[in-house]
Amino acid sequence: MLIYQTITSGSFQREETKSQRDERMGLLKAGDFEHQVAKLSRDISDGAEQCGTSSERINKSISHTPSWGGNWESTLPGQGQQEPFTQERDLNKFLEGYIGKKPMCAECGKSFNQSSYLIRHLRTHTGERPYKCIECGKGFKQSSDLVTHRRTHTGEKPYQCNGCEKKFSDSSTLIKHQRTHTGERPYECPECGKTFGRKPHLVMHQRTHTGEKPYTCLECHKSFSRSSNFITHQRTHTGVKPYKCDDCGESFSQSSDLVKHQRTHTGERPFKCPKCGKGFRDSSHFIAHMSTHSGERPFSCPDCHRSFSQSSHLITHQRIHTGERPYKCDYCGKGFADSSALIKHQRIHTGERPYKCGECGKSFSQSSHFITHQRIHLGDRPYRCPECGKTFNQRSHFLTHQRTHTGEKPFPCSQCDKSFRQKAHLLCHQNTHLI
Repeated sequence: MLIYQTITSGSFQREETKSQRDERMGLLKAGDFEHQVAKLSRDISDGAEQCGTSSERINKSISHTPSWGGNWESTLPGQGQQEPFTQERDLNKFLEGYIGKKPMCAECGKSFNQSSYLIRHLRTHTGERPYKCIECGKGFKQSSDLVTHRRTHTGEKPYQCNGCEKKFSDSSTLIKHQRTHTGERPYECPECGKTFGRKPHLVMHQRTHTGEKPYTCLECHKSFSRSSNFITHQRTHTGVKPYKCDDCGESFSQSSDLVKHQRTHTGERPFKCPKCGKGFRDSSHFIAHMSTHSGERPFSCPDCHRSFSQSSHLITHQRIHTGERPYKCDYCGKGFADSSALIKHQRIHTGERPYKCGECGKSFSQSSHFITHQRIHLGDRPYRCPECGKTFNQRSHFLTHQRTHTGEKPFPCSQCDKSFRQKAHLLCHQNTHLI
């Protein structure tokens, strides 16, 4: 098909051969739209006699045009005059009236009201980006896109939100932002009725219904429904870790992992349990903790029937039975059942103490030690004895104290029948047998 299709009556039809199509696409890729329109005029010259308009008039119109899709400055020719079409809308009107169709893309069949719209559209097929940024060289299909892009260099943000006075470089981003104030969610899923403020969010959501995963990793052939998840996954193959901690220099493949890590330095625990007030650095640990209050433990060990609130805890626990220790220390070769234990151990070799107290500057290798230390400054003593009301800032001190009430002495001496409430007291006692 040609760029402008014809109807069957009152005009002509012409099928395009492969060589003709290749020639046309070559012209398009070269940006020679004038030549394409000239070809169109030759194609319709035989049928032009039917409406009394000569092909010479069309050719004059095309040669008169300084650039296809450019400025058309002259006025509409008089009725019956055989003058060039000096305005784009006049040529569009003639072609639409003569051929019976609007300008149409030969590649995908989409039609347009104006030829200039068709020309812009054709660039999606040819890849042409004629509007170049003088700052960075980036190309764009439309001049309006270039204008918007240049604001990233100038910092100009002419579109301001009336709700919060936040400014934006383009109007479309402002419109999307304003929906956060209005609550408008114009994009509705036809499957479940869920609504979204942005169309891309709807498209991603619909993949939960269709199961579509258009992003496939060339290394392992794993597929993803979101491009962001695909990009993050690829870093497992490339080893790229673009997100670096300013405090300790550790790098991460995901920005969310960096945010969680930075809380080890700040001590921030934004996820608070409404039942007991315990705080957590990330939401997954918070959700898992909440199940300790509900008592729900859906994951059961088939060997000892112990139950867990999280599947990951069950997997780690099962290594007690299998003896598996997949996490090996690079320094001494010692193996561990879970990765967190390996990380803590490696700090013995590296001397790393990532948890720093903002009050006194003291550093710690483990977050639990850091949290306990902070209670000294805060005066927080969360462990209260139900027998005497005495409070403690460490759970271990609280458990030791409770033995004064229960009389429990869990540390027996192997040399004699004496037992002790604390392990430290046992060690001191054992020295008496060495004398």
